[in-house]
Amino acid sequence: MKKDQVFATQTGKSPADFARSLGAVLQKNGFIINNASTMDMAQAFQAHGAAVTPGFDLHMIQVCKPDKAAKSLSGNPERAILMPKFVMVFSRDGQTQIRFLSYSEEDVRAVVEDEVFPGSLAETYARIRSMIDEAR
Repeated sequence: MKKDQVFATQTGKSPADFARSLGAVLQKNGFIINNASTMDMAQAFQAHGAAVTPGFDLHMIQVCKPDKAAKSLSGNPERAILMPKFVMVFSRDGQTQIRFLSYSEEDVRAVVEDEVFPGSLAETYARIRSMIDEAR
């Protein structure tokens, strides 16, 4: 994996506050948080009876643009393997860390035989990074 495929930044906001800010930025750009009720992993784990360590604060935010995803997957369901896009937000050493993993057009082409999808996905990745910066 190439280092530039991991977008890493931080914010002064708590993970929950950043998630709310990102949700607002996503909404104004036609995106949603697809898993809003389950993105707080401490709550999700505890709901299933799993104990978490004190201070565990991880939000796994699934970003989706429903109209684009529906059209894309209707055109080629093989694309689904690369469709989930997660922004990870967690606390570490008193800071809120943000991570987003994306793939290069070359890597996408190696996984999905499709002429249009690699370029379109690269544009979406860039847009998500921009929205993360705006929400920070």
